[in-house]
Amino acid sequence: MGPPDLWHQKREFQFAFVRQTGLQPAHRFLDLGCGCLRGGIPIIAYLERGHYTGVDVRPEAIGEARKELAEAGLVDQQPSLICCRDVSDLDLPEAFDYVWAFSVLIHLRDQVLDGALDFVARHLAPHGVFFANVNLGEPADHRWREFPLVWRPYAFYEDAFQRHGMRVADVGALKDYGHVTRHQDASLAAAQRMLRAIAAR
Repeated sequence: MGPPDLWHQKREFQFAFVRQTGLQPAHRFLDLGCGCLRGGIPIIAYLERGHYTGVDVRPEAIGEARKELAEAGLVDQQPSLICCRDVSDLDLPEAFDYVWAFSVLIHLRDQVLDGALDFVARHLAPHGVFFANVNLGEPADHRWREFPLVWRPYAFYEDAFQRHGMRVADVGALKDYGHVTRHQDASLAAAQRMLRAIAAR
């Protein structure tokens, strides 16, 4: 979940970003890797009732998310919170106008990423948009807690999205959208990029 002192900043960043990039209250919103709703709480409050779906692989995160939802007084917004170990097996009954995966793809090895992109492609509305941040650079794998932390070249993501019928674009560094990072190395901060994908026409 990141440094505790950056918790509110990262929440504000996520809400500001989705608003800035076109999220409307009537949109159906899919939060892939929703965690304990760090970004989800203000988004749930903003959307129409029942228009938020959050998915996470960790049951403890979904349990904490339900507590956060109650503490925020947002249970009546009726978000759907789903714990699923493998989203490639998950089939939801609706398509989404806006799909969001903040600090998710950076933790997915190739095979898991492939399943996640398949899931997104199957649930993205024809006019929908998918935003996800990645670390761009030479292939490298590290660790963050129990998760891998990966770097991949942009061409890797172009090919991966294309295989699942989506067209992707690099829309800039997170820092250019106001994201705060602990990286002292400017090149590492510049490598944190936001991707935007739509269904290929």
